[in-house]
Amino acid sequence: MPLSPRSFLYKLDAPTGVATITLNRPERLNALTFEVYAELRDTFAALDTEPGVRAIVLTGAGRAFCSGGDVEDIIGALFARDRAGLREFTTMTCDLIRNIRRVGRPVVAALNGTVAGAGAVIAAACDMRVAAESAKIAFLFVRVGLSGADMGASWLLPRLVGLGRATELLMTGDFIDAKRAYEIGLYQRVVAQEQVFPEAVALAEKLARGPSPALAVTKRALDLEATLGLEEALRFEADAQAELMEHANFREAYEAFRAKREPKFR
Repeated sequence: MPLSPRSFLYKLDAPTGVATITLNRPERLNALTFEVYAELRDTFAALDTEPGVRAIVLTGAGRAFCSGGDVEDIIGALFARDRAGLREFTTMTCDLIRNIRRVGRPVVAALNGTVAGAGAVIAAACDMRVAAESAKIAFLFVRVGLSGADMGASWLLPRLVGLGRATELLMTGDFIDAKRAYEIGLYQRVVAQEQVFPEAVALAEKLARGPSPALAVTKRALDLEATLGLEEALRFEADAQAELMEHANFREAYEAFRAKREPKFR
Protein backbone atom coordinates (compact mmCIF):
# COMPACT_ATOMS: atom_id res chain seq x y z
CA MET A 1 0.00 0.00 0.00
CA PRO A 2 1.54 3.36 -1.01
CA LEU A 3 2.47 5.78 1.73
CA SER A 4 -0.27 8.32 2.41
CA PRO A 5 0.58 10.62 5.34
CA ARG A 6 -2.11 13.06 6.47
CA SER A 7 -0.05 15.87 7.98
CA PHE A 8 2.29 16.62 5.06
CA LEU A 9 2.51 15.93 1.34
CA TYR A 10 4.17 12.85 -0.13
CA LYS A 11 4.81 12.04 -3.76
CA LEU A 12 6.87 9.39 -5.54
CA ASP A 13 8.06 10.06 -9.08
CA ALA A 14 8.16 6.46 -10.28
CA PRO A 15 10.34 6.98 -13.39
CA THR A 16 13.17 8.57 -11.39
CA GLY A 17 12.64 6.90 -8.03
CA VAL A 18 12.67 10.25 -6.20
CA ALA A 19 10.20 10.60 -3.32
CA THR A 20 9.31 14.13 -2.16
CA ILE A 21 8.11 15.01 1.33
CA THR A 22 6.70 18.55 1.64
CA LEU A 23 5.94 20.02 5.05
CA ASN A 24 2.62 21.71 4.41
CA ARG A 25 1.68 24.26 7.06
CA PRO A 26 2.85 27.39 5.24
CA GLU A 27 0.64 29.68 7.32
CA ARG A 28 2.62 28.51 10.40
CA LEU A 29 6.02 28.45 8.64
CA ASN A 30 5.69 24.66 8.62
CA ALA A 31 5.90 24.47 12.40
CA LEU A 32 5.83 20.91 13.70
CA THR A 33 2.96 19.35 15.62
CA PHE A 34 2.87 16.07 17.52
CA GLU A 35 1.18 14.49 14.51
CA VAL A 36 3.76 15.79 12.03
CA TYR A 37 6.61 14.51 14.19
CA ALA A 38 5.03 11.07 14.50
CA GLU A 39 4.21 10.78 10.80
CA LEU A 40 7.67 11.95 9.73
CA ARG A 41 9.21 9.38 12.07
CA ASP A 42 7.07 6.60 10.68
CA THR A 43 7.43 7.69 7.05
CA PHE A 44 11.24 7.71 7.16
CA ALA A 45 11.16 4.26 8.77
CA ALA A 46 8.89 2.99 5.99
CA LEU A 47 10.97 4.60 3.22
CA ASP A 48 13.88 2.30 4.08
CA THR A 49 12.01 -0.53 2.34
CA GLU A 50 9.42 1.31 0.23
CA PRO A 51 9.45 -0.17 -3.30
CA GLY A 52 10.65 2.12 -6.05
CA VAL A 53 12.20 4.77 -3.79
CA ARG A 54 15.87 5.46 -4.58
CA ALA A 55 16.30 8.98 -3.18
CA ILE A 56 14.30 11.42 -1.04
CA VAL A 57 13.79 15.20 -1.15
CA LEU A 58 12.53 16.94 1.99
CA THR A 59 11.21 20.50 1.63
CA GLY A 60 8.60 22.94 2.90
CA ALA A 61 5.69 24.80 1.38
CA GLY A 62 5.65 28.59 1.32
CA ARG A 63 8.43 30.83 2.60
CA ALA A 64 9.95 28.57 5.26
CA PHE A 65 11.45 25.11 5.41
CA CYS A 66 10.49 24.55 9.04
CA SER A 67 10.32 26.94 12.00
CA GLY A 68 10.56 24.19 14.63
CA GLY A 69 7.97 23.04 17.14
CA ASP A 70 4.69 24.92 17.07
CA VAL A 71 4.58 27.32 20.03
CA GLU A 72 0.98 26.52 20.93
CA ASP A 73 0.43 23.01 19.57
CA ILE A 74 3.62 21.62 21.11
CA ILE A 75 5.45 23.97 23.45
CA GLY A 76 2.34 25.15 25.27
CA ALA A 77 1.00 21.61 25.52
CA LEU A 78 4.22 20.25 27.04
CA PHE A 79 3.61 22.15 30.28
CA ALA A 80 0.73 19.78 31.01
CA ARG A 81 2.97 16.69 30.83
CA ASP A 82 4.82 14.93 33.61
CA ARG A 83 8.42 13.72 33.29
CA ALA A 84 7.36 10.48 31.61
CA GLY A 85 5.22 12.37 29.11
CA LEU A 86 8.03 14.78 28.35
CA ARG A 87 10.45 11.89 27.84
CA GLU A 88 7.96 10.25 25.50
CA PHE A 89 7.98 13.40 23.36
CA THR A 90 11.75 13.88 23.32
CA THR A 91 12.22 10.20 22.45
CA MET A 92 9.84 10.60 19.50
CA THR A 93 11.77 13.60 18.18
CA CYS A 94 15.05 11.71 18.47
CA ASP A 95 13.52 8.69 16.75
CA LEU A 96 12.74 10.92 13.76
CA ILE A 97 16.40 11.93 13.46
CA ARG A 98 17.50 8.31 13.91
CA ASN A 99 15.20 7.23 11.08
CA ILE A 100 16.46 9.94 8.73
CA ARG A 101 20.01 8.71 9.36
CA ARG A 102 19.06 5.03 9.12
CA VAL A 103 17.09 5.18 5.88
CA GLY A 104 19.30 3.64 3.22
CA ARG A 105 18.24 6.12 0.56
CA PRO A 106 20.05 9.47 0.21
CA VAL A 107 18.04 12.37 1.66
CA VAL A 108 18.40 15.84 0.13
CA ALA A 109 16.98 18.81 2.04
CA ALA A 110 15.60 21.59 -0.17
CA LEU A 111 15.72 24.53 2.23
CA ASN A 112 13.29 26.96 0.63
CA GLY A 113 13.34 29.50 3.49
CA THR A 114 13.77 29.88 7.25
CA VAL A 115 15.26 26.87 9.05
CA ALA A 116 14.89 27.05 12.82
CA GLY A 117 14.93 24.94 15.96
CA ALA A 118 13.87 21.37 15.28
CA GLY A 119 13.76 22.27 11.57
CA ALA A 120 17.48 23.03 11.73
CA VAL A 121 18.26 19.64 13.27
CA ILE A 122 16.12 17.86 10.70
CA ALA A 123 18.03 19.67 7.94
CA ALA A 124 21.34 18.73 9.56
CA ALA A 125 20.27 15.07 9.68
CA CYS A 126 19.75 14.99 5.91
CA ASP A 127 22.64 13.85 3.75
CA MET A 128 22.88 17.04 1.69
CA ARG A 129 21.39 20.51 1.89
CA VAL A 130 20.45 22.79 -1.02
CA ALA A 131 19.40 26.19 0.31
CA ALA A 132 17.77 29.37 -0.90
CA GLU A 133 19.55 32.65 -0.32
CA SER A 134 16.73 33.40 2.16
CA ALA A 135 17.34 30.21 4.17
CA LYS A 136 18.72 31.65 7.41
CA ILE A 137 19.22 28.99 10.07
CA ALA A 138 19.30 28.87 13.87
CA PHE A 139 19.40 26.17 16.53
CA LEU A 140 17.10 28.06 18.88
CA PHE A 141 16.84 25.74 21.87
CA VAL A 142 18.85 27.80 24.38
CA ARG A 143 16.66 30.79 23.61
CA VAL A 144 13.70 28.96 25.13
CA GLY A 145 15.68 27.76 28.13
CA LEU A 146 16.60 24.33 26.81
CA SER A 147 19.88 22.65 25.96
CA GLY A 148 21.38 23.10 22.52
CA ALA A 149 21.86 19.33 22.66
CA ASP A 150 18.43 18.53 21.25
CA MET A 151 17.41 15.80 18.78
CA GLY A 152 21.04 14.86 18.20
CA ALA A 153 22.20 18.38 17.33
CA SER A 154 25.35 18.11 19.43
CA TRP A 155 26.32 14.93 17.54
CA LEU A 156 25.37 16.09 14.05
CA LEU A 157 26.53 19.69 14.02
CA PRO A 158 30.20 19.32 15.08
CA ARG A 159 30.61 16.71 12.34
CA LEU A 160 29.31 19.18 9.76
CA VAL A 161 30.95 22.44 10.83
CA GLY A 162 33.52 21.58 13.52
CA LEU A 163 33.36 21.79 17.29
CA GLY A 164 34.04 25.52 17.63
CA ARG A 165 31.38 26.65 15.17
CA ALA A 166 28.90 24.10 16.51
CA THR A 167 29.48 25.37 20.05
CA GLU A 168 28.76 28.93 18.96
CA LEU A 169 25.60 28.00 17.07
CA LEU A 170 24.22 25.78 19.86
CA MET A 171 25.11 28.09 22.77
CA THR A 172 23.96 31.39 21.25
CA GLY A 173 20.95 30.19 19.28
CA ASP A 174 21.69 32.97 16.79
CA PHE A 175 20.57 32.95 13.18
CA ILE A 176 23.20 32.88 10.46
CA ASP A 177 22.42 33.67 6.84
CA ALA A 178 22.73 31.23 3.97
CA LYS A 179 26.04 32.66 2.83
CA ARG A 180 27.61 32.03 6.23
CA ALA A 181 26.03 28.57 6.48
CA TYR A 182 27.60 27.71 3.12
CA GLU A 183 30.99 29.08 4.17
CA ILE A 184 31.14 26.86 7.26
CA GLY A 185 29.96 23.74 5.42
CA LEU A 186 26.44 23.52 6.82
CA TYR A 187 24.92 24.01 3.36
CA GLN A 188 26.36 22.30 0.28
CA ARG A 189 24.72 24.64 -2.23
CA VAL A 190 23.06 28.05 -2.07
CA VAL A 191 20.96 29.07 -5.06
CA ALA A 192 18.26 31.56 -6.02
CA GLN A 193 14.86 30.95 -4.42
CA GLU A 194 13.24 29.62 -7.58
CA GLN A 195 16.10 27.17 -8.15
CA VAL A 196 16.06 25.46 -4.75
CA PHE A 197 13.58 22.70 -5.47
CA PRO A 198 14.72 21.98 -9.06
CA GLU A 199 18.35 21.87 -7.90
CA ALA A 200 17.53 19.52 -5.03
CA VAL A 201 15.48 17.25 -7.29
CA ALA A 202 18.25 17.16 -9.90
CA LEU A 203 20.72 16.14 -7.19
CA ALA A 204 18.31 13.49 -5.88
CA GLU A 205 17.79 12.15 -9.40
CA LYS A 206 21.55 11.87 -9.88
CA LEU A 207 21.83 9.92 -6.63
CA ALA A 208 18.84 7.79 -7.59
CA ARG A 209 20.66 6.71 -10.74
CA GLY A 210 23.61 5.58 -8.63
CA PRO A 211 24.30 2.17 -7.06
CA SER A 212 21.75 2.14 -4.23
CA PRO A 213 23.36 -0.61 -2.10
CA ALA A 214 26.73 1.15 -2.30
CA LEU A 215 25.20 4.49 -1.32
CA ALA A 216 23.45 2.85 1.63
CA VAL A 217 26.74 1.36 2.83
CA THR A 218 28.44 4.74 2.40
CA LYS A 219 25.80 6.45 4.53
CA ARG A 220 26.03 3.77 7.21
CA ALA A 221 29.83 3.95 7.26
CA LEU A 222 29.84 7.72 7.71
CA ASP A 223 27.81 7.33 10.89
CA LEU A 224 29.24 4.06 12.20
CA GLU A 225 32.91 4.91 11.79
CA ALA A 226 32.58 8.03 13.96
CA THR A 227 32.80 5.68 16.94
CA LEU A 228 35.36 3.22 15.56
CA GLY A 229 39.12 3.21 15.78
CA LEU A 230 41.11 3.04 12.56
CA GLU A 231 41.64 -0.73 12.71
CA GLU A 232 37.92 -1.39 13.25
CA ALA A 233 37.00 1.05 10.48
CA LEU A 234 39.36 -0.65 8.05
CA ARG A 235 37.91 -4.07 8.88
CA PHE A 236 34.37 -2.77 8.36
CA GLU A 237 35.26 -1.19 5.01
CA ALA A 238 37.16 -4.29 3.83
CA ASP A 239 34.15 -6.51 4.58
CA ALA A 240 31.60 -4.12 3.10
CA GLN A 241 33.58 -3.47 -0.07
CA ALA A 242 34.25 -7.16 -0.67
CA GLU A 243 30.53 -7.86 -0.39
CA LEU A 244 29.68 -5.08 -2.86
CA MET A 245 32.23 -6.49 -5.32
CA GLU A 246 29.93 -9.51 -5.63
CA HIS A 247 26.94 -7.30 -6.50
CA ALA A 248 25.79 -7.02 -10.11
CA ASN A 249 26.35 -3.25 -10.01
CA PHE A 250 30.11 -3.71 -9.83
CA ARG A 251 30.17 -5.76 -13.03
CA GLU A 252 27.71 -3.36 -14.68
CA ALA A 253 30.06 -0.44 -13.99
CA TYR A 254 32.92 -2.42 -15.55
CA GLU A 255 30.92 -3.42 -18.62
CA ALA A 256 29.66 0.15 -19.08
CA PHE A 257 33.21 1.48 -18.88
CA ARG A 258 34.37 -0.96 -21.54
CA ALA A 259 31.41 -0.10 -23.78
CA LYS A 260 31.87 3.64 -23.20
CA ARG A 261 28.30 4.08 -21.93
CA GLU A 262 26.59 5.16 -18.73
CA PRO A 263 26.04 2.33 -16.25
CA LYS A 264 22.50 1.24 -15.41
CA PHE A 265 22.63 0.34 -11.75
CA ARG A 266 20.07 -1.93 -10.11
